[in-house]
Amino acid sequence: MGFFSRLAAIFQAKGNKVLNRVEDPRDTLDLSYEKQLESLTKVRRSVADVATARKRIELQASQLQKQADKLQEQAKAALAQGNEPLAREALSRRAAIGEQLSDLETQHAQVTDQQEKLVETSQRLQSQVEQFRTRKETLKASYTAAQAQTQVGEAISGISKSMGDAGGAMQRAQDKIASMQARAGAIDELLASGALNDLDHPVDDIQKELDKVSSGTQVDSELAALKAELASSAPAAALGDGSDEPTADAEIVGGASEGEGTKGAVSGNTVPTPVKES
Repeated sequence: MGFFSRLAAIFQAKGNKVLNRVEDPRDTLDLSYEKQLESLTKVRRSVADVATARKRIELQASQLQKQADKLQEQAKAALAQGNEPLAREALSRRAAIGEQLSDLETQHAQVTDQQEKLVETSQRLQSQVEQFRTRKETLKASYTAAQAQTQVGEAISGISKSMGDAGGAMQRAQDKIASMQARAGAIDELLASGALNDLDHPVDDIQKELDKVSSGTQVDSELAALKAELASSAPAAALGDGSDEPTADAEIVGGASEGEGTKGAVSGNTVPTPVKES
């Protein structure tokens, strides 16, 4: 096989594959059915033409037969008048017409036989066309059903794929939400414990305890100062009234002074309490 022959074969094979992909069997079946109808129409037209020719032969034969009968009567009339030559002429013409009638009869028989064959062919072809039409519709319905089933399968496959993708996306979203919730919980715990109060200046545990004790000592000192101020203002109020009896406020102040001394001993910080005697 030469180069160009192989190249032509390759192009033909590629073309057949393309045609197979784009060809719709239903359209092909309809086209074949139309071609068969055209053939059937041609056969029927041929039957009509043959029938017309047969009818024309019959009409021609009928006219010739009338002429033959007329010549027969004319020959009788000529003999009745004693004109034998005229009668002979009439019979001679009648004999020629008889030959034509014989030829027409032969043609009529041939045309009639041809017409019968064409009618038989037309009937057989019509039966085949009807069978093909039934088969065509069945095949088209089967192809349509198969095509619909294929499309449904492809659609279900696409839905399954999209559902799988959606399920994967949902799972990833749930995992991310759980991770964020865990992170938020961990941050809340660290904030509650104070580990994230000052990320820029971290403080160790020892320094934190020292700061806590220092803060408590300062509060105790301020409380003791307030109590001393109250104790110093109470006797002054008593002197302004001119009463010699000790008041309940003095006892309270005294008790507070003792409490302050005890608290100062516990805290390790002694605050001097000024006492004004009356």
